[in-house]
Amino acid sequence: MSSEPTARVLRTFRGMPTSDGAGVRLTRVIGTPMLPDLDPFLMLDEFGTDRAEDYIAGFPNHPHRGFETVTYMLDGRMRHKDNHGNEGLLTPGSVQWMTAGRGLVHSEMPEQESGRMRGFQLWVNLPARDKMSEPRYQEFAPDQIPQVTPVEGVTVKVIAGQLGDVHGPIVQPATDPLYLDIAMTAGSRYVYPLPEGLSVFAYVFEGGVMLGDAANARSVVQHELAVLGDGQLEMLAGAGGARLILVGGRPLREPVARHGPFVMNTREELMQAFVDYQEGKF
Repeated sequence: MSSEPTARVLRTFRGMPTSDGAGVRLTRVIGTPMLPDLDPFLMLDEFGTDRAEDYIAGFPNHPHRGFETVTYMLDGRMRHKDNHGNEGLLTPGSVQWMTAGRGLVHSEMPEQESGRMRGFQLWVNLPARDKMSEPRYQEFAPDQIPQVTPVEGVTVKVIAGQLGDVHGPIVQPATDPLYLDIAMTAGSRYVYPLPEGLSVFAYVFEGGVMLGDAANARSVVQHELAVLGDGQLEMLAGAGGARLILVGGRPLREPVARHGPFVMNTREELMQAFVDYQEGKF
């Protein structure tokens, strides 16, 4: 038996229905009055619908400065363009990790007029030293994301972080991120040792799972987020199986001044971001 403590569920939250962009319907899980942030994470949105009218308007041109956006597509196709000449197509299973840095203006528009659109967008804060860095992208197609079967009935896509000797393709030294997509068949069990010193959450988007050891296990079901403590995370899938993302990042522990698409450290920096954007400096 391992002497390492078992990770416990500290709190659970349900997302709030909202809309963003030009009226795209989504569920906001981090960035609500109940869970304003989870350092270094500023926002988590889940989008998932078969109704074209819920997503067709997309996210027309809008600015960002001072943080990173992480888009993980499960279903559907979304085209990204920015004012620096970058363009890409997100397809099912692909990931885009965009470092906005000093600023850019971009759009994210559906490349489909019908069918299912499903995925996540996560906002990750940048430390003060990196907020005015040059924008950059890490984009990976589905076949570039390693998939591991650590135990029978469990499949893990390693987007960022490590599982055994397997490393995800995303690299960000500032927050040392973990991002796993875990699929579990009914009744399957899995134990994952959480990296020390990270803020970690699990978000269940299909089925349900028990998290924690027998003495402290908590049921977490579809559309629920669990904030986790340190240690080994024990998972037991429910009768319908489970699918969840397990996400972690090193807390920055810096002041946060945010408004809309800008996240800085001081109010003065925030005001300057609006001035720079209005003057076309992004």
